Amino acid sequence: MIIGNGRVVTWDRDNPFFENGGVLVRGQKIEKVGDFSELTELYPDEEIVDVAGRLIMPGMINMHTHIYSAFARGLSLGKPTPDFMKILENMWWHIDKRLTLEDTRYSAYGTLTESIRLGVTTVVDHHASPFHIRDSLFTIGEAAKELGVRASLCYETSDRDGLDAAEEGIRENIEFIKACRKDSGMLKGMFGMHASFTLSDGTLDKARSEMEGLDSGYHIHVAEGQDDEILCERDHGKRVVERLEEFGILSDKSLAIHCVHADDNELEILKATGCSVIHNPESNMGNAVGTSPVVKMMGMGIKVGLGTDAYTNDMFESVKVAKILQSHALKDPQVGFMEAFRMQFENNRDIAGRIFGTELGILRKNACADIITLDYDPLTPMNKDNLAGHAIFGMSGYQVRDTMINGRFVMKDRIITTIDLEKTMAKSREVSRRLWDRL
Repeated sequence: MIIGNGRVVTWDRDNPFFENGGVLVRGQKIEKVGDFSELTELYPDEEIVDVAGRLIMPGMINMHTHIYSAFARGLSLGKPTPDFMKILENMWWHIDKRLTLEDTRYSAYGTLTESIRLGVTTVVDHHASPFHIRDSLFTIGEAAKELGVRASLCYETSDRDGLDAAEEGIRENIEFIKACRKDSGMLKGMFGMHASFTLSDGTLDKARSEMEGLDSGYHIHVAEGQDDEILCERDHGKRVVERLEEFGILSDKSLAIHCVHADDNELEILKATGCSVIHNPESNMGNAVGTSPVVKMMGMGIKVGLGTDAYTNDMFESVKVAKILQSHALKDPQVGFMEAFRMQFENNRDIAGRIFGTELGILRKNACADIITLDYDPLTPMNKDNLAGHAIFGMSGYQVRDTMINGRFVMKDRIITTIDLEKTMAKSREVSRRLWDRL
């Protein structure tokens, strides 16, 4: 088919913008991008999807979220959360211990459906359900397949719930990584870990041993709160990144999430190992843990991507906040703009492409056909030189009209095409209510 008759933003530096363009999709890939009238003349037998002047662009990529947290929306536990450690203990670790596989499944339906509606076509998730670990990643994977979302999944291995739970977390990660080798490429597994302060040397060593020979990386929170560094220095005589490097956790296949409190030496280690860092601006602000040194890291050559940490599912929103947080924290309105743009529209596609082994987040020949359309009618001139400004200050996930993933429309005219959404959301409210009763 040819999706066209609208403004096309490709994020391809060689052909960034077409005022009236189109995208030829063949199967799961993009065959050609160009002027709409030329495409229709060259390929007269193709089905035409006329977007009637809407914006056409690549799907958005969320490099870090937590599907398991979905049922916290609207929930009040009444427990004090005055600092980050209490937020973990009195909220997230209180919730995740009570999650069943059914809770996990409907959390996935809710999060991934909302992601589709907001134009997110690739999701990198970090799961936790310590008393229902077995098959939890496979359960999320089933929901992702049903909805048609491209997803990288991992389980949050940790010693905080005992040795048996740590062993089960290791097993779930390894089994899912191996199972995804047989997948079509829409699902990938990584080895998930919570954070240094909840992982013993024995668990880190066993994880490293089990990962030998597997072409995958680790997905772990790093120096999100100051306590992660304090406890690491107290218990191990070194800082978090130094400890993780010793265990072989950091590589160009791995994701270090947050790095808010990483010092200069730790940043040098991250750069040397090629490990990508994922910034989550709204989460860092909401948890009051500090501001990740994004400008410094990117200036050093560290690949920094962008996630939400489940604070939102709207990556357009995350881009906006990423810009203003850096300007605010550094007290310099001139910084943050290009860093925010590059994190989402350049670095996320590079990092995700490395995970999935294919080209994502760009409209050009042989890239995956992950395409969204937006009801974005610019009130100022739009051209190849000012696309970043329109993306950061004008576009919103709530403008998304259509979402195609891997050559298949999973949302058309704002209607989810793969599941009965009304029935699924009604069931989700029932399941979440039962969870709230258990809490």
